[in-house]
Amino acid sequence: MKLGGSIGRRRPARKRARRRRARRRVGGSSGGFRMAGIPRLAFRGALLLAAMVATGYGVATRVVFPVPAPPPDLLEVPDLGRLDMAGAQGRVEAAGLVLGAIDSVYHPSAPSGSILGQSPLPGQLAVPGADVELTVSLGAEQRVVPDMIGLPGERAHILLGANGFAVAVDSVEGEAPAGEVVGMEPLAGTDVNLPAEVRLAISLGPPMVEMPLLLGQSEEDAVALLDSLGLFVTEIEHDSLPVVDPEVVIEQEPPSGTLVEVGSDVTLVLGEGTPPPVDSLPPGTPARQELLPEARP
Repeated sequence: MKLGGSIGRRRPARKRARRRRARRRVGGSSGGFRMAGIPRLAFRGALLLAAMVATGYGVATRVVFPVPAPPPDLLEVPDLGRLDMAGAQGRVEAAGLVLGAIDSVYHPSAPSGSILGQSPLPGQLAVPGADVELTVSLGAEQRVVPDMIGLPGERAHILLGANGFAVAVDSVEGEAPAGEVVGMEPLAGTDVNLPAEVRLAISLGPPMVEMPLLLGQSEEDAVALLDSLGLFVTEIEHDSLPVVDPEVVIEQEPPSGTLVEVGSDVTLVLGEGTPPPVDSLPPGTPARQELLPEARP
């Protein structure tokens, strides 16, 4: 065997082996092309899902929940403030709307008949022929001031507050008992616009003075002193007990040092002094006949 011949025979064998290995690699790469079909299926599924969603939306919006027909041309609601009823009605009708319900309320400052509010508000949009509701002022509410004279101040305060009046209180001295209403402004029976204030004059009672000591004074001096203090002597009694000075005050009521109201009554008791001896009286005098039993006829 020649060496060259055996080498020559082996080389083709190696070439065939390399070609077989190459074909195996090419066969493996062809398997990779078959795996590329999976993304195509996913893409087709996504397209199908999108079509189903679009179809469901169309059915829902056109069959189950159809979109309402577009509204006609909308109109702007005019501003009706600072108008009277006639002017407001004219402006509403000129705007293609209709004057609706009217509500009336009392207002302390807005004149009667003036417009306080509206619905819809100015500038909002409304369909032609829609109602425009108004709130109109009735003006200030009027009340007659009730008569509180002679009532206790606390009760008068409650009654006036329940009738919508504000109450102010002034305290004054007077002859009425303490806590009693003796005056009011405005006077009872006056018509006023609410809210209004009523001022009550509530008595503090008569002023008090201290009873002076009158014992030992003459009737004239005692009466003059009491009169200067606003006290009145309404009763004067006489007591026959012997005293040093006749016709002077020996008792008083109320006692000295007592606090009494101005205008109170005072009672005085005057002593008559020591009567003269009966024997000194002339016979036949009325006094002798009254004092001596034997002198009486």
